[in-house]
Amino acid sequence: MERKPLDLLIDTNGVWLSRNGLLHGVKNFEVSRNHIHITTDCGSRFTVRNSRRSRSARALRNNKYRKACKNCKLSDERITRFVTKDFGRGSQARVVTASKTKKNKPPEAAVVKAVSSKANEMPPVAETKKEKPVKPDYTPAQKKRITTLLSPADDFSSVKELPPFKELETELVKKRKQDLRHMYEKDRRHQLAQLERDISLFLIEKGFMEVRTSIMIPAKFIERMGITEEDPLYKQIFRVDNNTCLRPMLAPGLYNYLHNFDNIMPDPLKIFEIGTCYRKESDGKEHLEEFTMINFCQMGSGCTRENLLKIIDELLKYLKIDYEVIADNCMVYGNTIDIMHGDMEISSAVVGPIPQDLDWGVTKPWMGAGMGLERLLKVKHKYTNIKRSSRSISYYNGITTNLR
Repeated sequence: MERKPLDLLIDTNGVWLSRNGLLHGVKNFEVSRNHIHITTDCGSRFTVRNSRRSRSARALRNNKYRKACKNCKLSDERITRFVTKDFGRGSQARVVTASKTKKNKPPEAAVVKAVSSKANEMPPVAETKKEKPVKPDYTPAQKKRITTLLSPADDFSSVKELPPFKELETELVKKRKQDLRHMYEKDRRHQLAQLERDISLFLIEKGFMEVRTSIMIPAKFIERMGITEEDPLYKQIFRVDNNTCLRPMLAPGLYNYLHNFDNIMPDPLKIFEIGTCYRKESDGKEHLEEFTMINFCQMGSGCTRENLLKIIDELLKYLKIDYEVIADNCMVYGNTIDIMHGDMEISSAVVGPIPQDLDWGVTKPWMGAGMGLERLLKVKHKYTNIKRSSRSISYYNGITTNLR
């Protein structure tokens, strides 16, 4: 028996089976080169690989389901048609998408038609060349381009219908050029560098002394932080050679300063560092492989949870960033205090002592917190992607530089 492609099975059945066996009605779906993007009648969205041999394809061929989605409101007739495979002369919907074409033929634009929820509705009549072509939607590449050109100030919520791609792209490119020229004429400060200066000024006024340590650190510092080969962070480290790596955190340098400055500086000892760290992070809207951290710590008297939260509160109010405090636990420091903005962690704080203090020769109580500056900028300026606030040649102050 021939195995039909998954997109043809969806097109024929007009329903979708989720992994838990829930039967949904298909409102519409789009087919990209390797994936299918499905929207169900209840508003759920699924992205699956377009494979003949996948679990999804087998489920649709075997017409077995656990129960029907109550929010999709599938009729008994529609379910019966799926179970008995009684589809009459044809399918309920047809989806045409851009695909691989010969060089002498331009790719066709994607056309998506809704799947009807009426079981007795006649199948759609095939389109003929005489019919007027449906106005094409933006292709995935065009959508990505528009998203890159948008700024947080752009608002299309009141626009009923977006203009053709070229017209919208031209308008957004013009706006972004004006934004860059305005920055050059009025400010000229880089947001990430300015945030570093603002935080440095705040902490210096609070009595903290600024330090700078090396980006390359001995590999043994990683072990001394309690990170072993079994820890996920161990695999994220960029190694220069067997004995040296790029620092994944600022803590080793600060630990050394706490040990060396003990009994030299007045009590309490307050230090901080702002610097670049490196990790082999997974790609995402909140992670970078090269990122900027601020770590501040205090050793000696006054190292309490209340005092630590007071400093964090004053700093974030100074930066005009809303937050909430939750308890957490991490592989390095054990029990931590996490500072959240919505679903994103913007700071992690600790009140010592902790077990690895003795490995660094630190014997006094301490408290400290770390924050990712790119995340702070993402929150402050409402960026959709953290790359807009990172060290980059693709963006300047959140604006794409690809405007030619």
